[in-house]
Amino acid sequence: MNTTERDLRLEMLNSLLTTPHRKLEQVSEIHKLIIELDPIFYGHLAAWYQRNGDVRDHKEVFVGNLLTSNVNEHRDAGFVMLQEFPPYEVSRIVDFMKQHRGKVPRSARTAVTRYLKAREKNPQFFDRAALRGRKAMKHLYATLHIKPSDRADAVLFKDKPPENSLAFMLKQLAKVPSPAEQAALIVEHNIPYTVAVGAVKQLTPTVVVALINSMSPQEVINNLKSLKERGAMDHPEVKALIDEKLEAAAKSDRVSAFKAMKASEVAVVDEATATKLEQIVDVQVKQRGKITKTTALLVDKSASMTEALEVGKQIAAIVSAIAEADLFVYAFDAIAYPIQAQGKNLSDWEKAFRHIFPNGSTSIGAALEIMRLKRQAIEQIIIVTDENENAAPYFSTVYPRYCEELKVIPNVVLVKVGQHNSYLEHQLQQNKVTFETFTFAGDYYSLPNLVPLLSRRSRLELLMEILDTPLPVRDDK
Repeated sequence: MNTTERDLRLEMLNSLLTTPHRKLEQVSEIHKLIIELDPIFYGHLAAWYQRNGDVRDHKEVFVGNLLTSNVNEHRDAGFVMLQEFPPYEVSRIVDFMKQHRGKVPRSARTAVTRYLKAREKNPQFFDRAALRGRKAMKHLYATLHIKPSDRADAVLFKDKPPENSLAFMLKQLAKVPSPAEQAALIVEHNIPYTVAVGAVKQLTPTVVVALINSMSPQEVINNLKSLKERGAMDHPEVKALIDEKLEAAAKSDRVSAFKAMKASEVAVVDEATATKLEQIVDVQVKQRGKITKTTALLVDKSASMTEALEVGKQIAAIVSAIAEADLFVYAFDAIAYPIQAQGKNLSDWEKAFRHIFPNGSTSIGAALEIMRLKRQAIEQIIIVTDENENAAPYFSTVYPRYCEELKVIPNVVLVKVGQHNSYLEHQLQQNKVTFETFTFAGDYYSLPNLVPLLSRRSRLELLMEILDTPLPVRDDK
């Protein structure tokens, strides 16, 4: 594979670290380029990411591109993968195809039709989909001119839901006068929190308990800020129920580490709840893989590197949770400071870094030089930096000496932060050092995306795993 293709593949993997927040154009171009230059790799990467990735924006772009591809196997894979998405994401995939690919092929329209008809066949399945994604469902029927069933028409378009529908029960919920009756309806019909909360007149503890009981662990995490704002954390009985859901989340395989990290960040919860969210993240990250390579994490603490320190703490918590080999952590400016935590949670690393502040000049090689002198042999180096280096020892000078003396050739992973440049990359290229770069785009809860990339023995192993991931095949042709 030539240099251009290799760089594009790595750039594609790098882009998976970002979370574009519904701005699909930010990642659309690299997707488009790689599918044109290497359609075989792109198809397998899409299937691999559907299993291993978390960023929904990327998943949507993958499926949109597969459905509009000229490759038959891509269209079939996109057809199957589309069926796994919630309505609002299917709606976004359709809009992406229209806006960015200029078409919705017949096979894609058939895939959406199959998606809607599968829900129509199961009234309970349809009711929940329609209640949670009413606007998206209506958009799918209307924009693709798909005729709804009588029930779908009554629920979505005529606003005359049948009495045995969840939409009808939601209307009744708004009319019920007492909190006890509201709670009974919520429990009996398992009405989702996000829609019920707008229908009830007063969120009493009784009603909140009923709502939380009807929520999945993931839904509790997603709505933790909303629950806190509505006083749920102030009632011991309700707080205990939330804690139970969070404990269940740690054991579930259907919970996103991203969402747990985000909830901890925005909900401003008490220390005990924050610890539970950290434990959820640890468990979910561990399910992504394990790091069997001895690893060094080098964190830039030179002037203006506050963001590097914050990113370093997060990566330290993630890596230490799944490391089965030694992990050495150093913060560096012109000299390096070894960092050790008493545990593996983020709070433990926060404490370990509490006396480390950004100042001084920058010697990226300082930490590696200490490791050379201490004979600390490692197989992988993660460097969190903006790549500026203005003091000796320089990393590109220390690295070959370290490899020669300790008889190792560590992989180098650069996590670029802040107003970064490419100085270190150029130095490594000149010295023929193999490295990978990942650009941190400001979302701490996107960092678990690093795990599949750090836990493989080599870049080749990761690429082989991607190419070995089979594309889904339609069983109805």
